[in-house]
Amino acid sequence: MAKGTSGRGQRDLRVKVKTARGRKLSSTLWLERQLNDPYVKRAQAEGYRGRAAFKISELDDKYRFLVPGARVVDLGCAPGGWCQVAVKRVNALGQRPGKAVGRVIGLDLQPVEPIAGAEIFQLDFMEDGADAQVKAWLGGKADVVMSDMAAAASGHKQTDHLRIIALCEAAAELAFDVLEEGGTFVAKVLAGGAEGTLQKRLKQRFAKVANVKPAASRADSSEKFVVATGFKPVEDAE
Repeated sequence: MAKGTSGRGQRDLRVKVKTARGRKLSSTLWLERQLNDPYVKRAQAEGYRGRAAFKISELDDKYRFLVPGARVVDLGCAPGGWCQVAVKRVNALGQRPGKAVGRVIGLDLQPVEPIAGAEIFQLDFMEDGADAQVKAWLGGKADVVMSDMAAAASGHKQTDHLRIIALCEAAAELAFDVLEEGGTFVAKVLAGGAEGTLQKRLKQRFAKVANVKPAASRADSSEKFVVATGFKPVEDAE
């Protein structure tokens, strides 16, 4: 372990990982970062499936869209941290007496381990009829559509940026179809210059559009989150 200082009279102990035979340096650096990440440790301590849970928590603390009784759709929900946060905040398990009981639906291409209070479905949200299927499962429209999806990294920054913007645009199109008036859309994007069209489209369909980088996002990451509130049906937008 390497020792450093973090304040007068205090020592900050940082875990150092040696590169094992057969393991790439990039993998060693990733493991070292995970072992020293306070959000990873906190997620483990609080029972969340990943550090991303704190990103949606921070966004909701600021914009208050995961309210008791809200109907939430989480796109690309694996491993499930965002669903876990949503279940608690919308009172999906009915554990907050006197508060409305919400619904949380998670969609992913791959199977996801069950989450108490959430309904998880294996579905490609971009396939034909996905919007109708989501509304059928909900028994109506959603109050929140959220997405922490990221396309598989190619190693080329601009390519990855374009891929995640395409995912976000597809998620927004689904949101336009399934959101209730006044609803909220939250999605991850990567800063890189190609998100102008997306921003323009969102500003046409929502009362307010904000771009936020939560404290839980790593400082060296180009990710940010768009939070669009006050969804306007087509007739209102026009």
